[in-house]
Order: sequence, then C-alpha cells, then structure tokens
Amino acid sequence: MEGASFGAGRAGGAIDPVDFLKQPQTILRVTTWIFSIVVFGSIVNECYVNKDSQNPELLCIFNENESACGYGIAVGIIAFFGCVFFFVVDLYFQQISSVKDRKRAVLLDLGFSGFLSFLWFVAFCFLANQWQRTTMSRGVSQGADAARAAITFSFFSIIVWVALALKALQRYRLGTDMSLFATEQFAADASAAYPGYPGGSGVESTDTYQSPPFTETLEANPKGYQVPAY
Repeated sequence: MEGASFGAGRAGGAIDPVDFLKQPQTILRVTTWIFSIVVFGSIVNECYVNKDSQNPELLCIFNENESACGYGIAVGIIAFFGCVFFFVVDLYFQQISSVKDRKRAVLLDLGFSGFLSFLWFVAFCFLANQWQRTTMSRGVSQGADAARAAITFSFFSIIVWVALALKALQRYRLGTDMSLFATEQFAADASAAYPGYPGGSGVESTDTYQSPPFTETLEANPKGYQVPAY
C-alpha cells in the first residue's frame, strides 16, 4: 500500500500530461493562479492614482489607504507563488514512494489552502470596505474598473481556495482509510500466532476404518509352502 495512497497510484508510474491537466485539482490551481495575477496586477498598474492634477504624488485608490493596496498585492503574490509550488508538487506527487512524505504534502496543501482562503476573505472585506469609503474624483474614476476587478476576483479566489482545501481534505481522508484497511489485515498483537487452517466441521465421524479395495487377506501358511524342520 506504500505506493498507492492519498489519491495517487503507485510510485514510479508514467505521468500522462493530458490526464494531469484534466484533473479538477489542476484546473482549480490554474484558475486561482490567474485570479491572483488579476488582483495584484490590477492594483499595481491602475490602483495608484493622482489625487488631482496639481499633486503628482500617487495615492492608493482605496480611500487613499496604502495598507489596502499593500495587503492586496501581498496576498496576490503569495497566492501566485503558492499555486506554482503546489502545481509542481501535484505533478511529481505520484513519484513520492513514502506514505509519510505523501501525508506531509497533503497536510501542507490543506493548511496552505485554508490559510489562503482566510487571507482572501480578509482582502475582500478590506478592499470592499475601503472602496465604499472612497470619494470619487477624476483620478479615482480612471482606476475604478481596476479596483472593482480586484474586489471581484478576491471574492472568487475565496471560493477556489476553499475548493482546494476541500480537495486536499478528501485526499487526506482517502489516504487514512487506505492505511487503516492495510493494518486491519494483521493481528493487533505482534506475538499472536498465525491462525491455522480450520479443523473441519467439528462433528466426529462414526464411520469405521475399512481396508482398501483389491487387497487379499494374507494367510498364516500359504498353500504349497511347508515350514522346514531343523
């Protein structure tokens, strides 16, 4: 069972790129990778605007709160590199022969996906709250679409990362069930004797022993033979 656990086949098997790309987990990772690019790309490129034409200083479009823009960029970058890392882990997951190493990889995926779900939830609430407090101006109106895109894809990222966490949880439970199935086949006590074959139905037979067929009864003195006298 060491080669087939946690939702993957035996170690050393050939990787089919087409089947790998069709897996729901791979599709979710690529999707959230794109969402992260949209969020931090929108904030970096269009969410820093001039307050007015006379002031060249660039300010964050979200209520001029630098923390809002900085937090959105930070979460987007973390999600970007996290998706790349776990995409590579998924690609080589079947090559991992140790059950313990597979378990660590699945638990790391579960913890990171849950953590990113929380970060995106905070990002969505933070950006949406600051955008509601933003005073519209000429500079703000120019980057309004980018701000709304960052908020929208932050919300979508929550859903996708939650789905990834549930997928990792499913893989962990599958691996746990298979391990239990493997250990149930052995006795709990290591010193227990190996069970022997059953001794029958337990009903003692009443049939008497009979001599095998085609055997002749041996006589004490066969005919034609005389005991010599000494």
